Amino acid sequence: MGTVYAIANQKGGVGKTTTAVNVAACIAEAGYPTLLVDVDAQANATVGLGLAKDLEPNLYDVLLGEAAVEEALRETAIPGLSVLPAHPDLAGATVELPRQAGSERRLADALAPLRERFAYVLLDCPPSLGPLTVNALVAADRVIVPVQTEYFALEGLAGLLDTLALVQRELNPRLTVAGMILTMHDGRTRLARDVEREVRQHFPDLVFDTVVPRNVRISEAPSFGRPVIHHDPQSSGADAYFELAKEVAARG
Repeated sequence: MGTVYAIANQKGGVGKTTTAVNVAACIAEAGYPTLLVDVDAQANATVGLGLAKDLEPNLYDVLLGEAAVEEALRETAIPGLSVLPAHPDLAGATVELPRQAGSERRLADALAPLRERFAYVLLDCPPSLGPLTVNALVAADRVIVPVQTEYFALEGLAGLLDTLALVQRELNPRLTVAGMILTMHDGRTRLARDVEREVRQHFPDLVFDTVVPRNVRISEAPSFGRPVIHHDPQSSGADAYFELAKEVAARG
């Protein structure tokens, strides 16, 4: 039975997609069948793995019951890594899904047949706590929260944890927080060091040891349609995501 991870934070620009793409790629490189589900209408995870953002069928079709999930899966250039692509039409799902009874379980139901096929499933969530993110949290076993080491890092974290607790209580009792990953970290600045210290003090048992640095190779990689571990495997960004993937696997 595979494990499903949601990569979630309602704050944008904190490294959710980068983390989802690179952790998925690292796990697949280690020999585990892995699926990355792009739950964001921006389709950045889809494009970041070299696929077009207008593929059909896609996650939108699956959620609306117009296609079987197996029909929408796509292979990537990385052996062992598959993608369930997003589409810009997913933006409409935030309006359509709440009108339908039981809509919060659409993604969980769609992924159920794939749990035996993939050892790891990673869900790249949109930057909101709307219906698509709720679907991802209901489908997930664990949540990874990327946190940027800047001034507003703690802004909204309490709200996110409250939402996770609500989903756990009302919709998905197995949901737990796997950990928080500090991203875009510039250790040369006092601000980044202060934020890291504060986050670790507030959440001592939740923050991963690994810290993802601010690294130009990480930023470049999506424009080439590949994760940083393939774009520049010797970079500090690639090293960080390899270490993070090990920590994720170690925490089960």
